[in-house]
Amino acid sequence: MKIGIETESFHLYFQYGKMDVFDFIRRAAEMGFEGVELNMIPGWGIDSELGQLGDDNKEHLDKVRAEIDKYNLYAEIDCNGTSHEELSKAVRVAHHIGADVIRTYIKFDEFDAAVYEQTTQDLKDIVPVLEKYRIQVGLENHEYETADELIKIVKEVNSHWVGLHYDFGNAMMAWEDPIEAAEKMAPYTYTTHFKDHIIVKDEDAKYDYLVCGVPAGTGNIDLDKAFKIMVEKSPLKRINMEMCFPYCTDFKREPGAGGVHKVGEGAFKLGEAPYDRNLIKPLDYYFPHKAVDDAVIEKMMADQFEGAKKSAEYLKSLRDKYCR
Repeated sequence: MKIGIETESFHLYFQYGKMDVFDFIRRAAEMGFEGVELNMIPGWGIDSELGQLGDDNKEHLDKVRAEIDKYNLYAEIDCNGTSHEELSKAVRVAHHIGADVIRTYIKFDEFDAAVYEQTTQDLKDIVPVLEKYRIQVGLENHEYETADELIKIVKEVNSHWVGLHYDFGNAMMAWEDPIEAAEKMAPYTYTTHFKDHIIVKDEDAKYDYLVCGVPAGTGNIDLDKAFKIMVEKSPLKRINMEMCFPYCTDFKREPGAGGVHKVGEGAFKLGEAPYDRNLIKPLDYYFPHKAVDDAVIEKMMADQFEGAKKSAEYLKSLRDKYCR
């Protein structure tokens, strides 16, 4: 089982120009990772079209591939959306840099199950392109969807080239236990985001509580059990880490949507927010430029760096425990 790291694990470094895709690839190798998952979703402080990847012109992608090959790493691509245009673009980039798996997710503003029909058709339509380039797509449980809903889509697409992406924490935002999601999703899973979460109470939260990212091994999720499930019940040969810290977000579905109706136990046990709310509000963690001064941002970046190292060591310990 190889282990990789996703660019979002250092999202603050990308936002503030302290890291680009080449720095990230080198950092991944230095940390002992065997692969990289490169995010091409636009956002604040990063490229307005290609996100943390930076660009998609031939010269840039040639350099990205050369850097990946230099360290003998595998590559995967992160994108979003399921339209033919979005996925074709991701396939082109993936093929150019030697990536054989793409993570994508359904884009929601507010949850609407009606989009699943279009998602299914979109994925059916892209299969010939995936088949041509020998690239698989993993549809992620990206905070809104339950395992059962995603499995239904994959079964209807009915192609070797389309499976699931199991995010170790995102089931919680849909009020679904991460271990139950792992059990259901494992047989269909092509790629992952290894992470950890706690629950914090917050006055700005839609349902009074937020899901909050923390370094792996310091939160509520039984990562040992989830990892073991992936080893025993999925076709995975890689586990990718996406440490979402600092990060907090609202629940995206109503309580009970995924089978859990209230906080307080197991993965949904209450914890303390990583930072004093008077310093920065939890919902501002991901984009702290909105709320705090440079000194606080520097502290958060240092915490992110240490959290990534801690998460990497925990992931390696599970790999050593269950597989090689």
